[in-house]
Amino acid sequence: MTWFYDPRRTYDDNYAHGPFGALSSAPDGLSDPEDGASLLGLPVARPFGIPAGPLVNAAYVAAAFRHGFDVNVYKTVRTRAWPSHPFPNALAVHVDGDLGADRREPLLADDALDDATSISNSFGVPSRDPDAWQPDMAAAVRAAGAGQLLVGSFQGTHPPAGAADREAAYVADHVAAARLVVETGAPVLEMNLSCPNEGTGALLCFDAPQAARIAGAVKDAVGDVPLLLKLAYFADDAALATLVDATAGIVDGYAAVNTLPARLVDRDGRAALPGEGREIAGVCGDAIRWAGLDMTARLARLRERGGRRYAIVGVGGVLTAAHYRAYRAAGADAVMSATGAMIDPGLGAAVRRVSV
Repeated sequence: MTWFYDPRRTYDDNYAHGPFGALSSAPDGLSDPEDGASLLGLPVARPFGIPAGPLVNAAYVAAAFRHGFDVNVYKTVRTRAWPSHPFPNALAVHVDGDLGADRREPLLADDALDDATSISNSFGVPSRDPDAWQPDMAAAVRAAGAGQLLVGSFQGTHPPAGAADREAAYVADHVAAARLVVETGAPVLEMNLSCPNEGTGALLCFDAPQAARIAGAVKDAVGDVPLLLKLAYFADDAALATLVDATAGIVDGYAAVNTLPARLVDRDGRAALPGEGREIAGVCGDAIRWAGLDMTARLARLRERGGRRYAIVGVGGVLTAAHYRAYRAAGADAVMSATGAMIDPGLGAAVRRVSV
């Protein structure tokens, strides 16, 4: 199996030489859907695409658009260059059924990727310098055809220890990143509050006051450009409601989920991923579909109960067109697939053939 982002190559090799496999060539033929849709007031041929992660530059984004993925997220960027975690980053994760959100036992992870439907996500949110990613993201924006949409993903970076007024600097860095993305012409922004590589217990999305403070500052800076928040899985209904109450009047929607954390080991019981702080990594794919569907349904209930109008982007474990339809039935306005799209580059075309 040749995935369009090849997990057997380093991040930098993928960036320089990809995409690979079927996505690197022209599609056999792509049907236009008979029933177009919209997302955040913008027309889309089909509200389906690829989330932040495997689309590392404009070449990947353009290929995804050509193959019928109509709403695609440019991999998360920062205000400064940031390295990837060491190779490997994506391993096959062996899960029997669903991965529970509170699982404590380790999972086997290895390089048996040919039949994998769940994989690790351990990149550390790498980013080029804005001088490199800004023109590249602008090229990705231009690659969108009729009924297609580029979402620019970004996140703030913590200032170094000892820096003056670290909290204000952290907010300001989010604002600066958002402004840089807007300068590329990206019509929608996504602020990543949930990267598992940044520490699973202290994710920004779990700090509702801080998330609202940062979202408010970003929204003040970007004006009418729609802003989505990328969320982790919330086990507690009250905590999710608190976040929505704090931010729904500021932002335009939520995307969920951004993997589930798990302790990954090799066959000898040692950490599967090399380097300090990588014992726990995000897991994506088939094993977390339940979590994405659950978050979608709960966000939809909160939207209905509060009479709110925010958009919901459902993410997690979408491997087939049937999974896309399940997310839509749960209340998602758009659906995205990373692992499924890497395994099956024809998934976008398949979703285009089903009803909205």
